[in-house]
Amino acid sequence: MPASLLNLLFAVTLAVLLSGCGDQTLLNSGLSENDANDIVAELNRFHIAAQKQAEKEGVSVLVSQQDIERSVNILSAAGLPRKARTNLGEVFQKSGVISSPLEERARYIYALSQEVESTLAQIDGVVVARVHVVLPERIAPGEPVQPASASVFIKYHDNLDPDGIEPRIRRLVATSIPGLVGRDDRDLAIVFVPAKSYQDRVEVVHLGPFQLSPGQYSLIKIITTVIGILLLLGVAIMALRSTQRLKKPALNKASPATEPGK
Repeated sequence: MPASLLNLLFAVTLAVLLSGCGDQTLLNSGLSENDANDIVAELNRFHIAAQKQAEKEGVSVLVSQQDIERSVNILSAAGLPRKARTNLGEVFQKSGVISSPLEERARYIYALSQEVESTLAQIDGVVVARVHVVLPERIAPGEPVQPASASVFIKYHDNLDPDGIEPRIRRLVATSIPGLVGRDDRDLAIVFVPAKSYQDRVEVVHLGPFQLSPGQYSLIKIITTVIGILLLLGVAIMALRSTQRLKKPALNKASPATEPGK
């Protein structure tokens, strides 16, 4: 095979490989290191290669363009990335600005709900936890104090038993919010919603001892197809050159000999 054809084969193969490896799409950005690791681990369970990239704003996660839809659905079912929450120290950090009592109360309620949500999110099987808090308040002078209340929303995986965990969640929330201890159960509403599990419709392709994702398998098929086409092209060029070499002596014999002196 001519050297020029070999160079062409190498160049085309390298271009296909680089195009397949470099086709990365940003999936998430501004993540913490722990959240990025959780995302990569979850995607690896479904044989999706994810790449972490450290940036000033945080860690970014990139996946192949053809895996972006599956990745979004997988992370949505898993509740990833987790919602960033603030704690009491961050909400009430010293800023030098004097807040009104109403603003201080609103900030306190928000920080309290964030703290309880963060605690509930640590329970195995909890995908999303949201807490809405109403603290005791006197609407107007002379009127009775409105009692405290709270509502809890929990989206959970199949490995969580709502009936078994609800009493413990009720005690945890009641003792975390002022005015809820000893109150009626109607003042603390807890709603459990099962999370829709992701059913991966794409099967892993087995190539000998290797397990490949559909994207990797498609890339290998493209590379082998290009190599096959180039090999056929090389064989055709070599056959054409061989035919031309065989025709040249025949043409030389058929041409009339030049007589000397003419």
